[in-house]
Amino acid sequence: MYNCNGDVMHILKIENLTVEIENKTILKDFNLEVKSGEIHVIMGPNGTGKSTLSKVIMGDNNYKITKGTIKYDDIIINNYTPDQRAKLGIFLSMQLPLEIEGVTNADLLRTAVHIKEENNFKLFNFIKELENNVLKLKMNKEMIHRSVNVGFSGGERKKNEILQMYMLKPTTVILDEIDSGLDVDSLKIVANNIMNYYNEFNPSLIVITHYQRLLDYIKPNFVHILKDGKIIKSGDSSLVKEIEKNGYNSSEFIIKDYENNE
Repeated sequence: MYNCNGDVMHILKIENLTVEIENKTILKDFNLEVKSGEIHVIMGPNGTGKSTLSKVIMGDNNYKITKGTIKYDDIIINNYTPDQRAKLGIFLSMQLPLEIEGVTNADLLRTAVHIKEENNFKLFNFIKELENNVLKLKMNKEMIHRSVNVGFSGGERKKNEILQMYMLKPTTVILDEIDSGLDVDSLKIVANNIMNYYNEFNPSLIVITHYQRLLDYIKPNFVHILKDGKIIKSGDSSLVKEIEKNGYNSSEFIIKDYENNE
């Protein structure tokens, strides 16, 4: 599928998705469609299924899909492994990036990019691009030669996630609380690099956050409020300001919409 400019259009479509873990239902009849060039923000109280959504899209096998489908470009990917989904172009920046002792950033990224590019992989080009992206993110150059996230601060881990995004060039990017653990300066660097990537490659973005401050830099097309495992209201960026002002529980319009959907 192509857009009006002739660019390839990718579509992530989630239909009637119900997900459980340890016999507890987390997502209930969840629906969402995200197209290339769109920025969707997902907000909601703690424990409503936001991080679950990101992990299920990426193929975390701790979660069981009991109903519904996840499609990417009309391909049902319910049974795809995380690496298969990554090859399709889906990328997840995790809320709590893991440490990988004994594997350097450079080794991890070189292996991943080589697998993605196959015979087109050129080591010199990889090294130059890696160095340029490290500079853009204002990371210490030595970090690419250290074990992945070992001894990294919260801000360094989040920058490292964005470095991976730049190197892998996904077409759909899921950012799970990328702003958590960032000071003001780091937040600006990370957010600006996300938008630079967006403007250059036209991916779809799914941004999970609690706070307005990230959205001062990343301007969403759609904002969705998640509660009890389903989207109870969608709108534009003005919805964020209403949540900031009234909160989730005290906001009458959310309670009303939720009751109408039951």
